[in-house]
Amino acid sequence: MSPENKKKKAGFAGKTAAGTEKTNRKLEPILEARHVTKQFPASGGRTLKACNDINLTVYRGRTLGIVGESGCGKSTFVKMIVQMFQPTEGEILFDGKDITKLKGEELRQSRRKIQMVFQDPAAAFSPKMKIIDIITEPLMNFKLIKRSEREAKAKELLRMVELPEDFVYRYPHNMSGGQRQRVGIARALALEPEIIVCDEATSALDVSVQDRIIELLVKLQKEKGISFVFICHDMALVQSFAHQVAVMYLGNIVEVLPGNQVGSNAQHPYTQAMLGAIFSTHMDFDKKIESIESEAPSPVDAPPGCPFQNRCDRCREICRREKPVLKEIEEGHQVACHLF
Repeated sequence: MSPENKKKKAGFAGKTAAGTEKTNRKLEPILEARHVTKQFPASGGRTLKACNDINLTVYRGRTLGIVGESGCGKSTFVKMIVQMFQPTEGEILFDGKDITKLKGEELRQSRRKIQMVFQDPAAAFSPKMKIIDIITEPLMNFKLIKRSEREAKAKELLRMVELPEDFVYRYPHNMSGGQRQRVGIARALALEPEIIVCDEATSALDVSVQDRIIELLVKLQKEKGISFVFICHDMALVQSFAHQVAVMYLGNIVEVLPGNQVGSNAQHPYTQAMLGAIFSTHMDFDKKIESIESEAPSPVDAPPGCPFQNRCDRCREICRREKPVLKEIEEGHQVACHLF
């Protein structure tokens, strides 16, 4: 399916984003990552820097899309947001409070507000648990419902994600991939979070099922004001519904811009190369397809200067010496490139 058709099918997502731009003149930050770095020890006494000085803001009731190749640090970053990893440096502010400093019961309670939908719902669920147990487990853990209330609550959550109520006593293996992912969303919604992180939540699904899941997320966002952090490889998909898109490369944020401007106003050479890789039935087949030469270097052996230098056809001497900083070139649009 072409990006154009995706935009048509999830058309109200784009309209929602555009409408929000007009009505919400002052956006309210709900989560801010400030100078977040995550390092892991590697062989030979070396260090792998998975995330390098990340600065990003998630706004209330809006969607931040994060795109990039495998291994660029997207999943590591969102695992720090949901406090599965601790940053090596930096802070993550949720409603103005640094959640990386929380411990004990305060940390446990804060996790209610930021939930996650995983890439593979089949691996995220215990095959021995019925849907009623999967969905209501978070509520039981926090003692928010009684055992006698589980069935009614599970049915309510299934209706919310547009699944039949009689699914409550099914097992995950009796459902399709799209249905299991809806159960994952229902489980994330159970605690009424303010942010839901979707880690490649549609990558294992058919394109038509992807579109229906995206439509569901946009509908829930309109109804409940939830903020989403959506990480993805598919630039065409993420630009069709995300209010803001951040592009990652080798652990670095190289560009941040409004979702509705990705196709027309992307400036970083890496973002432009990703856009050039999108297949469309409306593309000019007489035009030569430009590929990115070579592969991304290992994060253990990242070069000094610009991380994209060995694959960029516009690389200059300064790019090999100095790492470009992320700077605003126009309102809401930041680029880390010496060309700007």
